[in-house]
Amino acid sequence: LGDAVRRDVELGPLTTYRVGGAASLFVRVTDRRQLAVVGEAVRASRLPVLVVGRGSNLLIADAGFPGLAIGLADLDATIDIDADAASVQASASVALPVLARKTAAAALTGFEWSDMAATLVSVTVFDVSAGVERTAPVDSLDLGFRSSGLSPDEIVLDATLQLEHGDADRSAQLISEIVSWRRAHQPGGQNAGSVFVNPVPGEVSAGALIDAAGLRGHRVGTAVVSEKHANFIQADDGGRADDVLALMMLVRERVEATSGFRLRSEIRRVGFGEGDGF
Repeated sequence: LGDAVRRDVELGPLTTYRVGGAASLFVRVTDRRQLAVVGEAVRASRLPVLVVGRGSNLLIADAGFPGLAIGLADLDATIDIDADAASVQASASVALPVLARKTAAAALTGFEWSDMAATLVSVTVFDVSAGVERTAPVDSLDLGFRSSGLSPDEIVLDATLQLEHGDADRSAQLISEIVSWRRAHQPGGQNAGSVFVNPVPGEVSAGALIDAAGLRGHRVGTAVVSEKHANFIQADDGGRADDVLALMMLVRERVEATSGFRLRSEIRRVGFGEGDGF
């Protein structure tokens, strides 16, 4: 990869938690044509691969990632809207709030909540381990909550969405209400959003269970359960990813002991070893 690759690059600043260690190797992709070269390097070296987009829902261990991290945040961000057909194609580096506002301004509705699964038609995927690009229809992706059937070596390059014709002002108002609600009910700062999946959506929330277990404001080292929303874990500035994970595990154990519900994490954890999965 020549000058395109760097050694020992800190990954924490590339995530919304802003904690964690370095990748042994890091390449920042700014053009799709680079991916062919990256694929050749991956196949030659057989190194494990970590794809890093905008770093939400991602917690990197303090020990770092012993492989090649591929940064996509600077890949050309393009949005192609066909207003007549209510169809949208967006590259993977487009921020979801930006896409929501762009589609709303085009009088298309359905993406105000950034609900990808409800509007997705297909994705273009590049498999770095095989060097192959393909189009995958949504029914082949095995989509679940915070999950899909794609492998860690498969990079989504763009997505095609099917929306509906709507009213631009109404969609803009809905987005404004969504943003206001989130600011009122969810904390800012260094976190990755909600940590645990609601055990029974619409009936039993993870936040209520954590609160009932007396864990609101509970701290482990440099990580703390948010006082504003108990299903958020905040990391201190300059904190440790290992503290975040330790607090996640403590919360899960305490909630199971007090309620019988065994919480499942939404956060993808990288570099912690085999014993951290839950």
